Amino acid sequence: MFLSMIFFMLYGFPVAFSLGAAGLFFGIIGVATDHFAQGFLAALPHRVLGIVSNDLLLAIPFFTLMGAILERCGLAEDMLEGMGKLFGRVPGGLAYAVILVGAILGAVTGTVAASVITMGVISLPIMLRYGYNERLATGVIAASGTITQVIPPSLVLVVLADQLGRSVGDMYLGALGPSVAQALIFLGFILIMSVLRPNSMPPLPPEVRGQASLRLILKVLWGIVPSLVLIFLVLGTIFMGLATPTESGALGVVGAMALAAMNRRLTWPLVREAMTTTAQLTAMVVFILIGATVFTLVFQGMDGGRWIEHLLDGLPGGQIGFLIFVNIFIFFLAFFLDFFEIAFIVIPLLVPAAENLGIDLVWFGVLICINLQTSFMHPPFGFALFYLRSIAPREVTTKQIYLGAIPWLGLQLLLVGIVIFWPGLVTGMLNRGPAIDPSTVEIVTPGVGGLGGGGLGGGLGQPPGLGGGLGQPPGLSAPGSSGAQPPAAPAPGTPGALGTPPGLQPAPAPAPAQPGGLGLPPGLQPAP
Repeated sequence: MFLSMIFFMLYGFPVAFSLGAAGLFFGIIGVATDHFAQGFLAALPHRVLGIVSNDLLLAIPFFTLMGAILERCGLAEDMLEGMGKLFGRVPGGLAYAVILVGAILGAVTGTVAASVITMGVISLPIMLRYGYNERLATGVIAASGTITQVIPPSLVLVVLADQLGRSVGDMYLGALGPSVAQALIFLGFILIMSVLRPNSMPPLPPEVRGQASLRLILKVLWGIVPSLVLIFLVLGTIFMGLATPTESGALGVVGAMALAAMNRRLTWPLVREAMTTTAQLTAMVVFILIGATVFTLVFQGMDGGRWIEHLLDGLPGGQIGFLIFVNIFIFFLAFFLDFFEIAFIVIPLLVPAAENLGIDLVWFGVLICINLQTSFMHPPFGFALFYLRSIAPREVTTKQIYLGAIPWLGLQLLLVGIVIFWPGLVTGMLNRGPAIDPSTVEIVTPGVGGLGGGGLGGGLGQPPGLGGGLGQPPGLSAPGSSGAQPPAAPAPGTPGALGTPPGLQPAPAPAPAQPGGLGLPPGLQPAP
């Protein structure tokens, strides 16, 4: 099934239809050869209906529309220009500005294309004009754009939360630590390179950067403060429990329109282009998800999921061995597949094995998200490199762009290793509630205990100390007895006759040859 899917895609078929065709083709073969039950295919319409009616997936068009509006409203230009002048007096100052603006844009837009194209158009010509190394300039722009995939509100985290069955809020909280760590790793790399090779990233000349005046600082704040407000509007409402991810995405769209209006760029052509981009991306995601559910339904019906689960459970090294193998597998798979295909096809097959090994699925999902950054950075299908190639000057060759991405690819893999061996970077942000030791839990069921004894449970759910007979009210004797006193219990330690509990005695039996009255078994008499 996997080989046929790859063949379809290499032939040029769209991914969604390749997945659906491979699934249906092998489903028909499985039914014809009795390897696949027809009942599985009967569940297909219900799975498709579940996809198109999933409220969580509504967050994807909202966040996409928000990013598309902000991409065109001039927010990134203001931040890049201000920060470039503010940091331009030190070696690598423009690179620092690109990384910081990329992180802020990632928290605001959530899309790689918007970050890479915007920063490439604005900062790449300036970097090349003032002596930056081509590989360094293209690499830092591509890497700072792909950090968007880890920083909430990332679309990758929304998709992974849906596939893992975890809340988007938990995924966002778990990703906060790694996203900050990724930005710090990038900044640290620029700092080291500025010391070792300062000529590859010289400071801007004084006539370009100007003076660090109050006006320049206010200009930087004018770009940052509205962005922070929008970030709180989107993420703060989720973390505080005030809104669902879908609702916060709608709030983000309203905030993005307000920012565009503040910059006097909220026009009908802008909104129309943003809506067109959103509709195209949303349709692509839904079709891929429908194709993937056809593929995985047949794959699971053929016991492929059980085969993969047994295969991965037998890996040496326990949790660490499993995580290392999965991340290497996804790293190489990302050479050929987009993160949507990986999330919809591969992740559902890995979840059972991860749960059997006791791996926290939020940790697992954030780790996969960090790894999926690399799918935008490495050839031959790194989308960030494609975006950069489309806007880079002709003198910058494709070879330089690819070679410039390699060091940053290593820095992304470094974060993967850090998160594998330090899971607290992800799980430390999550509120797990009070820990309970199962060995200390004692279950007490009221009304169950000794029968008839003082201070012990009453018979069959009656209050303690009252020995009503077989469903009668407490303190009442059996029919035919005089008074309302319960029957006397035997002496302590005397067992009840015929296996009955102490304190309960059966009725006296008749003569051996005499049957019970009214068809009752021998030894039981009706009430007088």
